[in-house]
This record gives sequence, structure tokens and C-alpha cells, in this order.
Amino acid sequence: MGDAEKIMGTSVCRTAKIATFEANFLAMTEFNFMEMLSAFIVLFAVIDILGSIPIVLDIRNKGGQINGFQAASISFVILIVFLFVGEALLGLFGVDLSSFAIAGSFILMIMAIEMILGVQLFKHDSPAGASIVPIAFPLVAGAGSFTTLLALRAEFALSTIITALFLNIVIVFFVLHYTNRIEKIIGGGGVYVMKKFFGIILMAMAIRLFMSNFATLLSDFLSKL
Repeated sequence: MGDAEKIMGTSVCRTAKIATFEANFLAMTEFNFMEMLSAFIVLFAVIDILGSIPIVLDIRNKGGQINGFQAASISFVILIVFLFVGEALLGLFGVDLSSFAIAGSFILMIMAIEMILGVQLFKHDSPAGASIVPIAFPLVAGAGSFTTLLALRAEFALSTIITALFLNIVIVFFVLHYTNRIEKIIGGGGVYVMKKFFGIILMAMAIRLFMSNFATLLSDFLSKL
């Protein structure tokens, strides 16, 4: 009878582990178009490649050679690697994803204020370089992008985030490749308006990110009382 109970207990344990694995796998692969659109907008606002057109033009005017495909590819690899190992890296410092997401929401809020009010709170060094520095890093794959990816991971499935990131990188490629044409088409005023618009979107996303993760932390705290 004891052996039967042990076998049954082992079977239940294995079933529970399989169910947990399946749930985690589904959470990673589940795709939602509206969530992807939301993640896409946040990343688009944070990367702000349209707002970086003046920087790109300045680098080219100073003789810097920019390969759009190389810069976009390297940016994508850097961000994907950080998306997968970033949480483990946080674990080494004892920081949970919700806490990091809240910290990230403050950074996104500051970036939104910069975009809306036209003030500079972060100092950006942009020497005349090649495709990797400063375009791929830190212009595209920088502190804001890293923070945003891990913050989004607390909200959305990995497949959703990767799709949104890939679409943004495609846009980065086209903007870098056709910088001069884009500037002529939309003009300085167009870039200005888009920057203000996405600044407001980014601020709204930052508030939502803060509220949802703060609620999670508060719930965990109250459950321990």
C-alpha cells in the first residue's frame, strides 16, 4: 500500500511539473495582436529612430559611414540576448521583474517628459562613428531599450515582444537606409509632431506599467502579512 502511494505521489508530481511546463511554454509563445501593437508602440517611442534622424545626419555630415543593415542587425542581436538573459542577470542582484518594471516605468516617464517638453535630462554622447557605435549601441540598443524590454516581459508573452521588436528593427533599417529621403518627405515639423505624439503615448504606457506592477508587488506584500 505504501509503494502504491509513493508511485501515485510520484505520478502526481510529474503531472504537476508537466502542467507547469506547458503553462510556462504557452505563456512564452501565446501571441496577441493588440498586445503586440501595444509593445510595438512602446518600443517605437523608446527607440525613437525618427527623432534620431538629426543625429544620423550629423554623423554622416562628419564623415561617419552608416550601414543600415549592419546597425539594425547588431541592434536586434543585442536586444534579443538581453531579453533572454536580462532576467537572470537581475536574479544575481536579487531584483524581481516587477520591481525592475516599476523602476523602468520611471525611466520611461522621464524619457516621455523629454520628448513632450523638449528638455534634455539624459546626456547623449554621439561622436562621429560607424554603424555599431553610436547607432546600434547606445542609440538603438541602449539603457532605455533594455529597461523597456524587461518591463514588457513582465506584461506580455515573449513571442509578442520579439515580434514587436523585430518590426521596430525593420523600421530602424529603413530609416537609416533612407534618412535623407525621410527628412525631405516629412520635414523637420513632421519629426517634431511625431516626437510629441509618441511622447504622450510613452507617458501613458509608463503610467500603466507602474500601476500594474505596483498592484502585483502590493498583493504579494499583503499576502505575506
